[in-house]
Amino acid sequence: MGYLSTEKKKITSRTFAEMKAAGEKITMLTAYDYTTASIIDNAGIDGILVGDSASNVMAGNSDTLPITIDEMIYYARSVVRACSHCLVVCDMPFGSYQVSREEGVKNAIRIMKETGVDALKMEGGAEIIATVKGIIDAGIPVMGHLGLTPQSVHKFGGYGLRAKEEAEAEKLLNDARLLDEAGCFCITLEKVPAKLAEEVTRNVRCATIGIGAGCGTDGQILVYADALGMTQGFKPKFLRHFADVNKCMTAGVQAYIREVKTCSFPNIDESY
Repeated sequence: MGYLSTEKKKITSRTFAEMKAAGEKITMLTAYDYTTASIIDNAGIDGILVGDSASNVMAGNSDTLPITIDEMIYYARSVVRACSHCLVVCDMPFGSYQVSREEGVKNAIRIMKETGVDALKMEGGAEIIATVKGIIDAGIPVMGHLGLTPQSVHKFGGYGLRAKEEAEAEKLLNDARLLDEAGCFCITLEKVPAKLAEEVTRNVRCATIGIGAGCGTDGQILVYADALGMTQGFKPKFLRHFADVNKCMTAGVQAYIREVKTCSFPNIDESY
């Protein structure tokens, strides 16, 4: 493949707009490592989010706040190496864009340069719009994130449904319009009423991706470990298990233990 070759068919931020226009639903999952991302990309997913949910899934933290830029770069770089088809989006972690526009743009450029991801994701609306514009003006595609924004968990006092009341719903609609006008190619809508998510989707040009926001959005995203049944004790209303990897892995590990302890592994054919 030569310089500036277009031989490789890769989903881009523009593809999301084309899919919205065509009425084709967009599929996204998270991933944080090379092996998992390889499987998800090869399965035909449209997009992978290297989410700051790595703070929970990979590091065992109770929320997303502790994860650093360096850690996000490490995870994102690993995922990018695995993907030849899907769009790869990286979360900007808490503290990397809230201080100032200049610092946000600087950190965004660093993440793009050191990871090779296709786009970045940021939580918030009017409060961060100047930074969003600065990053887009720097040539970086941005995915917005409204509704339940986990980086603001302490402000919200938990992970409950957002925008139930009229005032917050109006603010979310206005924030969505601002992000759309700023040039965001996509907006994630998390844990908001389905009718509101559908209204946002109708009123913005960019694509919308829902998580706990009903089926009226342009696409859906889930944390892969939740969707594939790896995590235990976490089953919010919006989550469906599409596999039971926990059960499969547990059975495999137990079989390995049993066969090692009974000296049936390795056998003669598996020895040199």
